[in-house]
Amino acid sequence: MSTHFVNLIDGLQRRSLRMASAVEDMLEEACDAALKTDHSLAQRVIARDKEIDAEEVEVESEVIHLITLFQPMASDMRLLCTILKVNSDLERVADCAVNIAERARHLDPQRETDPSLDLKPIMSIVRQYLRNAVQAYSAGDADAAQRIRGEDDVIDAFYGQFIRRLTVEAAQSPERMATCLDTLSIAKNLERIADHATNIAEDVIFLGTGQIVRHSGA
Repeated sequence: MSTHFVNLIDGLQRRSLRMASAVEDMLEEACDAALKTDHSLAQRVIARDKEIDAEEVEVESEVIHLITLFQPMASDMRLLCTILKVNSDLERVADCAVNIAERARHLDPQRETDPSLDLKPIMSIVRQYLRNAVQAYSAGDADAAQRIRGEDDVIDAFYGQFIRRLTVEAAQSPERMATCLDTLSIAKNLERIADHATNIAEDVIFLGTGQIVRHSGA
């Protein structure tokens, strides 16, 4: 391929990584908003959604433009396909962050929190999981992506335990049902973010090996 094409695809990859960084920031702010019941921070996360939506459309358009114009083959085509798929998952992570922020606006700053229903541990795990997936994507490291993919069961198990505890809490304290539902929604969106991070890891494996590993187990 020409030097011009190489420069264009490099620029597109950098743009994709900048979007990934922005989405990570949104998730961090959404989690902080929920933990601190910071309504203004939650609103800032919600306002950033349009920026990510616009960037997703522009990156997708550029991928389609490059495929149409240059008709790339082999590794170049895999890279463009990976950028396109990661682009979609990043936008969905941003949507989940917005959902968390919207729930954070409903939480009562004076609420009493049961230590067993503290969201902080799962937030920390999911944020690190997404960060690791983005780092593997940045480095094109299929081995690191494979290791990340194997960690998804930990998040699923943690989420399952959390939901069981939350169900007991809701049954014992019906007056806190609204808070429990908001907490449940936040936990569910965190679990979905982990799923999208897994998708990114699987796309990195495809980029590095050409193998499609979806549905094949970790």
